[in-house]
Amino acid sequence: MNAASPAPRRARVRAPELIGKGGWLNTGGKDLTLAELRGKCVVVDFWTFCCINCLHVLDELRELEEKHRDTVVVIGVHSPKFVHEAEHRAVVDAVERYGVEHPVLDDPELATWKQYAVRAWPTLVVIDPEGYVVAQHAGEGHVHAIERLVEELEAEHEAKGTLRRGDGPYVAPEPEPTTLRFPGKALLLPSGNLLVSDTTRHQLVELEEDGESVVRRIGSGTRGFADGPAERASFNEPQGLALLDDTSVVVADTVNHALRRLDLGTGEVTTLAGTGRQWWQGSPTSGPAREIDLSSPWDVALFGGRVWIAMAGVHQLWAYEPVAGTVAVAAGTTNEGLVDGPAAEAWFAQPSGLAATADRLWLADSETSALRWVDLDGQVHTAVGTGLFDFGHRDGVAEQALLQHPLGVTALPDGSVAVCDTYNHALRRYDPASGEVTTLATDLREPSDAVLVGDDIVVVESARHRLTRLRLPEEAVRVESVAHRTRRAATEVAPGTLRLDVIFQAPAGQKLDTRYGPSTRLLVSSTPPELLLKGEGADTDLARTLELNPAVTEGVLHISAMAASCDDDPANEYPACHVHQQDWGVPVRLTEGGADRLPLVLAGMDEGDEAGETA
Repeated sequence: MNAASPAPRRARVRAPELIGKGGWLNTGGKDLTLAELRGKCVVVDFWTFCCINCLHVLDELRELEEKHRDTVVVIGVHSPKFVHEAEHRAVVDAVERYGVEHPVLDDPELATWKQYAVRAWPTLVVIDPEGYVVAQHAGEGHVHAIERLVEELEAEHEAKGTLRRGDGPYVAPEPEPTTLRFPGKALLLPSGNLLVSDTTRHQLVELEEDGESVVRRIGSGTRGFADGPAERASFNEPQGLALLDDTSVVVADTVNHALRRLDLGTGEVTTLAGTGRQWWQGSPTSGPAREIDLSSPWDVALFGGRVWIAMAGVHQLWAYEPVAGTVAVAAGTTNEGLVDGPAAEAWFAQPSGLAATADRLWLADSETSALRWVDLDGQVHTAVGTGLFDFGHRDGVAEQALLQHPLGVTALPDGSVAVCDTYNHALRRYDPASGEVTTLATDLREPSDAVLVGDDIVVVESARHRLTRLRLPEEAVRVESVAHRTRRAATEVAPGTLRLDVIFQAPAGQKLDTRYGPSTRLLVSSTPPELLLKGEGADTDLARTLELNPAVTEGVLHISAMAASCDDDPANEYPACHVHQQDWGVPVRLTEGGADRLPLVLAGMDEGDEAGETA
């Protein structure tokens, strides 16, 4: 293993200025500079709104912001992955959609990202009250460590007279008076009414058949995790809905990391699964549903007698057994990517939409821009999509068709599938019989789900805050083909030998756990597979020599590293164990004179930490 000594925490590096072509949000129209923030502890959050790890960090930051409101200023720097995320209007929507209550810099050209040498979504940078960078953390789960640092900075700069207390620069935008606000998913009820998850308002809304007239609202309308009658129960950004029987609905309560049950007759809300805590590596993956942690469940569907869960937060599918009252992993390894095969070996990337037929569970795998399915034997297949870095809007045979971050999927009566192609603002159709992808409708604003109502399909236009009813056309709409690659810059490496070093240092108070053999694991693969002549596969050493094929000019290295540590306290007979894992997808370009070493840091993380998506 290649471990490095930790760098000095207080290196005197002046923080680069925050610049972005898209301008500032949540400041009342004012541009901010770091000079204006002197005297404050500044936490810069590099995020992109497609990334589930980034959304987790937004939730982690809320408590820090509230507790240290007079000394800490959080600044979001939105750094896009997908083409759609570079649109200013989309960033404005995302800031409201996810309840971001701090200033946000829209940086569509990644100018500030490059100045801070950021490589991963999310990344947090801490700047002290004198304007110097004092810490940088990639991935999620670091806010508790940042809070300890903030407390040290508060004490130090209070003593020096360089701490400035008082209100920060955040200015709340005016609320919009719409019936729905960034709705997520919809469900046709036995009564003919429609139930919609009104995500940003933390409610469920029952609408009449017209999709507009409100019958009732379920939930208090404020973030919370409380069971009870409709007016007192609370949700936290609910998403997926599925009918359990004629009288009850299961709800994916996403930010509460829970499944809830709505009694349609009484409006009573109860909890079916989840503890309210986010699942982390090493936590149980099966057992009594109310005792098992979940991670950002985004959609639910009844398939084979079980409620399947699109567990976006850990890139897996889980299943809830209604009779037994248990949950368990059903497919996926927690590695992020696109790998088909047996359920236990498949890789997913933020599954966000589910639809069941008699013999298939269809899923929208959003970060791979893919349409996939699970068969009755538990095998995972891909219909459309190639991986994490290719996306666009292209019809035609499935092998060549492209989607862009789809969030919803709907089974149609003829056996085909409608896909809410969210970042293309389109409704697409995949026909398994012909293997063709066509476009059914365009000019939909971030469609996130659709439901069949008679001969019509009702689409959730999330960013237009409404349901839109369409008649399924006999022929698809033809659109000009567009293909994209991820906006992340490729790392230039030399062809031939490349030294890969994953650097890990156990957190303070812990040591490597070698009681049962090697405590580390490194898995390497590539897209295309021909990129690697040597070095693919799994081993226990975190350092490896790769051989890159000079005939392949560019590609992606997929790297997954894991290390296990335990508490280093001789007095503790049963020390707690901790698993640290991170996955990287590193775009590389082979050029003469490029780097011959690729160092990656597997940060020593405390219990509950999760990795993010890496450039």
